[in-house]
Formats: sequence, structure tokens, C-alpha cells
Amino acid sequence: MTRLTRRDFLKASAAGFGSVVLSTQLIGCSSDTREPVALPYRVQFLHGVASGDPAADAIILWTRVSADAATVPVQWQLAEDANFSRIIRSGDTTTSAQSDYTVKIDVRDLDAATEYYYRFQAGTVTSPVGRAKTLATAGVTAVKLAVFSCSNYPTGYFHVYGKAAEIADLDAVIHLGDYIYEYGSDGYATENAAALGRQPQPAVEIVSLNDYRSRYAQYRADQALQQLHAAAPFIAVWDDHEITNDTWRDGAENHQPQEGDFNQRKLAALKAYFEWMPIRPLTTDDELTIYRQFEFGDLVNLLMLDTRVIGRDQQLSYANYTDPVSGQLDSARFRADVQQPNRTLLGNTQLQWLVDKLTQSDARWQLLGQQVLMGTMLLPGAIASQQLSISDYAELAGLAQLAAQAQAGDPALTAEQLHYLNANQARLTPQVLALLQLPAIPYNLDAWDGYPAEREQILAQVHAAGKKLIVLAGDTHNAWANHLDLADGTPVAVELATASVTSPGLEQYIGLPDRASAIATEAGLVQLVNGLQYCNLYDRGFMLLNINRDAVQCDWIYIDNILTANASLLPERQQSAAVIWQEQAAPRLTLAG
Repeated sequence: MTRLTRRDFLKASAAGFGSVVLSTQLIGCSSDTREPVALPYRVQFLHGVASGDPAADAIILWTRVSADAATVPVQWQLAEDANFSRIIRSGDTTTSAQSDYTVKIDVRDLDAATEYYYRFQAGTVTSPVGRAKTLATAGVTAVKLAVFSCSNYPTGYFHVYGKAAEIADLDAVIHLGDYIYEYGSDGYATENAAALGRQPQPAVEIVSLNDYRSRYAQYRADQALQQLHAAAPFIAVWDDHEITNDTWRDGAENHQPQEGDFNQRKLAALKAYFEWMPIRPLTTDDELTIYRQFEFGDLVNLLMLDTRVIGRDQQLSYANYTDPVSGQLDSARFRADVQQPNRTLLGNTQLQWLVDKLTQSDARWQLLGQQVLMGTMLLPGAIASQQLSISDYAELAGLAQLAAQAQAGDPALTAEQLHYLNANQARLTPQVLALLQLPAIPYNLDAWDGYPAEREQILAQVHAAGKKLIVLAGDTHNAWANHLDLADGTPVAVELATASVTSPGLEQYIGLPDRASAIATEAGLVQLVNGLQYCNLYDRGFMLLNINRDAVQCDWIYIDNILTANASLLPERQQSAAVIWQEQAAPRLTLAG
């Protein structure tokens, strides 16, 4: 076979992204015994290596070179063993400031279901070694996936990544977004940044292409993150913070006019994302389309979605439906708007792609890798509006129920209950009673609850096709497990949501001071929310999925802290759920502590 020449590589590199598509028709097999030649400037691999977007016959390889030079020649090698005694692919490329000195190689014509090892070299300097793995095409009996979301660098250490890197046999890592955050040194969750030596770089909120590149460089210098990237291929999508908070198609909550044109900011952010992440662009010049399919034989059909950028309508806000004087919510007008049938999170093109891929797949399990909670998370209005805590609401609602029973002369009331009522009835003021009567409303309009018609359409299609669907979610920073039903109560699917790597979650939002308080609140929340089977409101962690033909086993794995240099697992908080396959029925959760 003909060996690819340097001229061929340079022509391919000039096409963009710093990515080169290679195949064995061009590369061939090689022992690559060339002697390295020292470069006339210092070269370093400060940001590790990564692989991603595995296919049955291909894998993306990634690194970044740090060097004070206009262009840097880089060699890469792919081997069957970690010692590189059996090198099966190798090649040359160059990198430059045009791609922020990142290197992306799309290696083709590989064997399915095979582990490979890879490394890069610039002059006499060699990168760390990474492990890659291609997807299987047939005979797949088990798949192991680790699932992550929401890693805010200044909030704490990335111990969660390091713990996952110790799992030796991962088929892939799924990252559901918020891989970086955009805030400056005085922004969200930076209270401990100075003490930890993890202040954001640059110190300001990132807006320009150079800003985003610098922020990725800071995150990718983290050793725990480098370890996980080197351990297994990543399958990633972005969420909002890769651009800015609560991004939608044409804007974002955290973008102000003085920060320039939003579309230019978005394009800069996505260009940096494609440079720094081991992701395969749909076409050379497409830095907007990120939804794509990964098939693990006939066992798992994984569909990664973009619920953030390409199609999302602007989020609704309760502030626009609340009377500024009385504080009353115009529930009828809100419900009419939120239930608009054309309201979209995905956009028509992506929605049709999703429906086609789901209905055409013969895989045993359908997985959606996406960002925001799909489960219906309706909370009493007093809680959703933060006028009452969950514990206060439960106590006052119970007190109101006792008062109603007493007024009706219920003979079942005990003397102890009557004494409690007499001692506390003064708390049931007209204002409190009004709060208790507020309707249940979605607590998070940025999630699928803000786009219920499209959610119903997807679930109806899944139900009609008889597919076994599991939805993966991130974004909220807490762990959840939901049953997903149609509006009429017909069971359809299951949702598994991961805790964050570092970002604080609902425990901060509702003011839970410690883990003990969280545990009590978790039990109350599961009782309050229809469909909710499990939640963890306090701990940082990730999900580990073990999938076979009979069931999907999900383990939520947590660590004890993110503020010290070392962390331990929290086995007492680990929770497992088995999603059981039942013929002619929807998947349902069985929890085991």
C-alpha cells in the first residue's frame, strides 16, 4: 500500500479543524522505525491525549502541542499493544495557531471491537499513551459506559474523573455537557477557587475565541481529566456553559449587548469546542451539528442529541406571568404558552432524525444521550417559587390536612394529633393557606418541562414503535431516576440522570446545610413528584452503566468531597437501579441500595 506523503498530509490539514481523515488505502501498516529529530525549540504535551467518537472501523485521536513556533510537525502512532511493539498505523501532520496547536486524526479502516493504543511525537518529545477502543458490530453481550456532566473547574477538584479512570474496561465515556464553564473569577461557584489555586483563566467571563481556547487549556491541564481521556474514548455533546448560561438558538440568559453579537460568540465557542474535543465533525466546515449515532452491535443504539444550540426556542420565565404587585401567577396564560404544539427543543430537522433513528433501529436498548431532564418534575407552586422549603411545605400541608379533618369532625383523629393541631393552628395564616393552594408547576423551565408537547411527541413515537428507551441526562448537578410516561399515564421509558463532577446543585438552591438534611429532603421529594423514583441532592459523582440483553444496571457512584487534594468513594451513598427488560412492556426501575 502507498504511504501518505507529507504533501498529502498538508493538503488534508488545510481543509480545516486540524483534523486529518486517514485510511489504510493511504497509510498502510508500518513499524515506524524512524529516528526522531530534535526540533530547534522547546516542545511539550501539557494537555494529554484523548480519543473519541468511536465507530466500528474508526476512532478520533487528539492532542495539543505547546511550542513557540509558527508550525509544529507532529507524528502519531497507533499500536495493538501499550509498548508499541506492534504499530499498525502511523503518520505525520503539522499544527499551528490556526487550530490552537491542537491535532485531530481520524484513523479509519480499523478492526471492530478492538483495543488500540496511541501516542504522538514532536521532535524527540513523546506524549503520554492513550487507550482507544472501536465499537463492535455483532455478538455484543455487554457494554460498560461511564456518564458525566457539569465540571466547573474553580468549584473543586475533578476527583470524579480520576475515580472513573481507575475502571479498566470502559467501552466509552459519555459526557453530557458543561465540560467547561464561562464565568470569570467572581462568577458562579468560585468561592473556594483562590484557596484551591483554581481561579478561572482568563479571569474574566469568556467571550472571544481566544478566551474559550484559554479556558479549555486550563481544564485540560487537570491531571484527573487527562487520566480519564487517556483511559477510554469520549462520546460528548455540549450543554449551555460551553457557550454561556441558558443558551438557546438565538441568545442566552448570560449574554448582554455589551458583550457583542451573540451569534459570533456562539460560533467562537463551538469552534474552540471542536478544536479541543475528540469529536468528528459531520462535514469539514460544520461546527453546529453535533447530534449523531453510535451503535454497539445490536445491543445498544446510542443517539446523542443537541437540546441546546441548533433548535431550542427561548426558555419561558415565570417572571413574565407573575403580577408584580400581587405576586399571583397567571397559570392559564402560562400553561397556554408552555403547551404550544410547535414549541421545540430540538428543531424539526433533528426531531425527524431522532424519530427515524429510533424507529429504524433493531437494537435491544435505545439510549438518548442528552443534556436536560426529560422527566416531569412538577413541584407545588410554593416550593417551585421558593416561598416555602420542601420540609416546611410538608409540615404545613400536613397541618392543614389535620385542620380540615378536625373541621369535618373526623373521629379517627387521635388526642395527640388534636394537641399538635391546637398548638400549631395559628401558623395556618391566610397567606400560608394561599401558598398551599398554588398549583403544581415545573421547577425548571430550561428542561423538557418547558417543552412538553415535543416530549409527548417523542414518547408517543417510542411507545408506538415498541422500543425500550432509556434517557440519560445531566445539567441539574444532582442525580435522578424517573419513570417517563405519556400524559395519560401510559408507561414508556426510564430516565437516569447523573450528578455533577463539581458544580453545586439543588442542595444549594434550596439551602440544605449538610448531607443529613439532604437525605431527609430526598425522601420527601420522591413522595412529592409523580414518576420520580430516586434522587441525590448533595453529592458529586457519576453514573456507571452495565448493559446486557436482559437489563441495564445503573450505579450512581459518589465521592466524599471536592475541596481536598484527595477524595474517597462514598459506598454508603452509592445507589443502584436495574432497568429490567419485560417483553411487550416499558422498562421500569428496580432500586437496590
